[in-house]
Amino acid sequence: MRVMVNAVSQAAPAGAEAPTSFKTWFAVVGSMIGAFMAVLNIQITNASLPDIQGAIGAGIDDGGWISTSYLVAEIVVIPLTGFLVPVFSLRRYLLTNTALFLVLSVACAFAGNLQQMILLRALQGFFGGVLIPLAFTITLTMLPRSKQPIGLALFALSATFAPAIGPTIGGYLTQTYGWQYIFYVNVVPGAVMLAALFPTLPAAPMKLSLLKRGDWPGIATLAIGLAALQTVLEEGNKDDWFGSPFIVKLSVVAVLSLGAFLWIELTVANPLLNLRLLTRRNFGLGSVSNIILGMALYGSVFLLPSYLSQMQGYNSEQVGEVLAWTGFPQLLIIPFVPFLMKKVDARILVGVGFLLFAASCFLNIHLSKDYAADQLVLPNVVRAVGQSLVMTPLSALATGGIERESAGSASALFNMMRNLGGSVGIAGLQTILTKREQFHSTVITTHVTGFSEATADRIQQLQERFLSVGGVDPDLAWNQAVQAIGKSVKLQSFLLAYGDAFYLMGGALVLALLAALMMKKTSGGGAGAH
Repeated sequence: MRVMVNAVSQAAPAGAEAPTSFKTWFAVVGSMIGAFMAVLNIQITNASLPDIQGAIGAGIDDGGWISTSYLVAEIVVIPLTGFLVPVFSLRRYLLTNTALFLVLSVACAFAGNLQQMILLRALQGFFGGVLIPLAFTITLTMLPRSKQPIGLALFALSATFAPAIGPTIGGYLTQTYGWQYIFYVNVVPGAVMLAALFPTLPAAPMKLSLLKRGDWPGIATLAIGLAALQTVLEEGNKDDWFGSPFIVKLSVVAVLSLGAFLWIELTVANPLLNLRLLTRRNFGLGSVSNIILGMALYGSVFLLPSYLSQMQGYNSEQVGEVLAWTGFPQLLIIPFVPFLMKKVDARILVGVGFLLFAASCFLNIHLSKDYAADQLVLPNVVRAVGQSLVMTPLSALATGGIERESAGSASALFNMMRNLGGSVGIAGLQTILTKREQFHSTVITTHVTGFSEATADRIQQLQERFLSVGGVDPDLAWNQAVQAIGKSVKLQSFLLAYGDAFYLMGGALVLALLAALMMKKTSGGGAGAH
């Protein structure tokens, strides 16, 4: 890890407050484009899954692996990046992975069946996942402390804006041009990224001898454990969690592998990741807040499209238009956050951001069949403001005091935890929706019975309505009335379940707020602040 940071910091100014060259800023901006693309591709396929499944002949259940395969590969490679960079050099490793990411993005558009799509998406995620931690690490090592809030603000655009805008872009491209274009969209920004990085990153020789000194037991146990855990989280609700032997076996593998990884990292001389960073007050509490941020960030991007498509019948483009109110305001706010950090305590900014994010969830508690696009504008704008205020100061607080030689571990851990939090959040919300819908349905059904006078009157009214529009069979009209009552009960049960999910997500964000407020004030953000 120290070798990696030395390779990165060769282009960094010698003094903490030295002027930052245009060449350095080009490298930072280029790396941010990569992080944005990598995060964008987590969510961009979600709105288009029905179209992709139909084109490649995948079933509804199997189609979920189109997203899962990308996520599994991405979350596995993030912590491995710090080890692989010094082996191949930062410049060679980042440029090669970017090129392969672009090639595989285009290849996904030509997948002919589910197996090909899963393989191509997994490879796309493996090479794209590299782009996330390296953008964070380049910010912490190539920029002086006074400029790091600007770099972290750029990183926030990838961490919070990309997930929010992903369904919008995916829905528009699918409806306007076809699902293939959600993969073509990476080509132009990828070319710009390569053009920015090629002349700005320092050249360095490969050091293949470092492979012999690698923490291979740690790498193996982490890769197996994360892959198993991610698959459990993605597929657990669909397979009824521990009612499935497949999920049980994978859970055992995840627990044993990750347990072994923790033991290895705390005992070997040169660990893959410096887990002792988590014992530092700011980094530990910041990581807790970051996990919850990931849960709410990706959870809301899952919950809102699901609600709009299931409850309101919106197509992918309409869903994207609603979510745009969560994405585009961030473009206006995030650039001003570094300036606010000079005037306001970063802990206050994080606290206000989490509070607004939580408030946006609480605004969505009382849902009804008429609660749709217009009613979601205010909560989405409030969420956009909250997300904009959180990520940059939270990153600065968490990494304040982190030495340059530990920046690689800090970057890997911080980004891995946010992505893991997102997976936990989505899995948890899926389960909450399923269980709470069943609970509310049971409660409502106890009051909607044939022995209830109100129910009998309602059935009679509906029966008469069906007869008045051309029905000639009273028994058929009665059956239609009963089915209509059943659909109404199911609709109300799901509305209440979605309200519960938003409520719990808001409560989790309050916990993140408390963790953030317990952090110490730092003299400056980012690595190198002491």
